[in-house]
Amino acid sequence: MAQRIALITGAGKRIGAATASLLMENGWFVFIHVRNSIAEAGQLCSDFEHKNGSKAPAEIIQADLNNDADIDALLHAVSQHEMVVKNGGLHALIHNASIYSSEGYESVSLETLRLNNRVHLEVPFLLTQGLLPQLKSAKGCVIGMVDTSLGRAWKGLSHYTASKAGLRQLMLNLAGELAPDVRVNCVAPGAIIAAEWESEHFASVVEKIPLGRAGEPLDVARAIQFLLESNYISGQTINVDGGWSVSP
Repeated sequence: MAQRIALITGAGKRIGAATASLLMENGWFVFIHVRNSIAEAGQLCSDFEHKNGSKAPAEIIQADLNNDADIDALLHAVSQHEMVVKNGGLHALIHNASIYSSEGYESVSLETLRLNNRVHLEVPFLLTQGLLPQLKSAKGCVIGMVDTSLGRAWKGLSHYTASKAGLRQLMLNLAGELAPDVRVNCVAPGAIIAAEWESEHFASVVEKIPLGRAGEPLDVARAIQFLLESNYISGQTINVDGGWSVSP
């Protein structure tokens, strides 16, 4: 049986790292994309090796997703990699890389808006398009990491939520356009990890969560794994939010 191969963007920390670790533990070979988190990605591999007594089934790829040359190099490295070639393609592409900062709408610069659109919309578009032959060959699955902002107004995050909404719609469109060769879904994490600047807001959200607690990166990773292994699910979004999306 061919080994399953995954590319996870922004996989050095937090949800991306938890997903990479879970997939490796379940026999996947993982391309761990990072921009600056090389040490963290290396530690992720070391932790696997210490626990399992074998070399981590992974390769760390560094690329600045705001750089066209780096995008091209990333596409080449993955598409031509011996693991992809000998195992029949790319089985999973997880668009996890994200930027997240708060700024009042009136002061958001065009540069900030473009960077959010670049990372959250353009890069997933380009990577999916560039790796489509490998995804089709493996009957692979694409997952876009969106959020729970749909239908909500989040103060200070118009640039972020708009770009994430674009990613959600792109994934929905591709679920139809790439079927039946490639499945496409979304995962929308709720209150998982608080940024330093949002601790007060994060706490107020947790108070409204029916399950009564914040989530963990592993909770999200398990939802991703579920979608990767569910061959009859496409065009869906799983909210990993402790029931927040249905709370009053």
